Amino acid sequence: MAHKKTLTDITIIDVAREAGVSYSTVSRVVNNKSYVKPETRERVTQAMHRLGYQANLQARSLAGGHSHVIGLLVHNMSTQYMGEIFRGIDDVLATHNYEVMLYTTHRRRTKESAYVNMMARGLADGLLIVLPRQPEAYIESLRARDFPYVLIDQVGIDEHDVSVTATNFQGGYDATTHLIELGHRRIGKITGWMDMVSARDRLEGYKAALSDHGIPVDPELIVIGDFEKISGYQGAATLLDLAAPPTAVFASNDVMAQGALELFRERSLQVPQDISLVGFDDIPIAAILNPPLTTLRQPMVEMGRLATQMLLDWISDPEQKPASVILPTELIHRESTSLPQS
Repeated sequence: MAHKKTLTDITIIDVAREAGVSYSTVSRVVNNKSYVKPETRERVTQAMHRLGYQANLQARSLAGGHSHVIGLLVHNMSTQYMGEIFRGIDDVLATHNYEVMLYTTHRRRTKESAYVNMMARGLADGLLIVLPRQPEAYIESLRARDFPYVLIDQVGIDEHDVSVTATNFQGGYDATTHLIELGHRRIGKITGWMDMVSARDRLEGYKAALSDHGIPVDPELIVIGDFEKISGYQGAATLLDLAAPPTAVFASNDVMAQGALELFRERSLQVPQDISLVGFDDIPIAAILNPPLTTLRQPMVEMGRLATQMLLDWISDPEQKPASVILPTELIHRESTSLPQS
């Protein structure tokens, strides 16, 4: 009778057979090497999960104390925003004996929770979670396990959570104040995902700046977006189709601002002569758009760098849980804003 394999008997060859790939591909995924297509990495990860291969990694970490793997959970890696944060993460990991295991959720809440729980069961020593959509679903579980995690660009449920964020409210306030000081009174706002604290804070900063300058908040000037380029394009169209369109638009990130800029061009509007535009983040492309984008600089590289160092320090000394950090934003005035036409 053939011997039935237990979880600890399972090897990368079994995972390779389950995923329909070579064992060398599984090895590259396990060790987070490059040259693995995202869809292949996903298939291998799912095969590991089905077979319980994480138990082997867990046993390995118990034997040596640590797996020397950091889990990184992101919605996708295709944006300059994530590229900048990852640059900071990589800067720190390059000087430590740690690998990074990347999981992409594509903003699916069920995936987010499943991946977090998988990594917390022994795949990684700690977690970096960028812009989580539903941390409430798993934060309590991580706390119960005393599992180190740091949220990036999103505050946690309460003061017990460790996070690295930026002054999103102040950034929203400063962006709106900049436009008001130029003379704009009808200022459109394209928000991000409203289930994210950063998006809500930027909107509240916008509203506060209007109120402080005696300008009523007009709900029809606020359009809900999702941080993606297409929502910036569609949001700008909605604002321009109003009976009294805005003379300026503040988009909650540079990617949506880029979408708005494309819509303005299609409508034969010149920026900033006909309409001013402000973004948020200061991703690399912001400086080379035509015109260069006025935006709120968020210290994305530093956020990644600081969060990673905080996590490694926490792993090294579990008794010394780090405190959350809020980094400042900065208005970068370029050529996409000017006085409104008379």
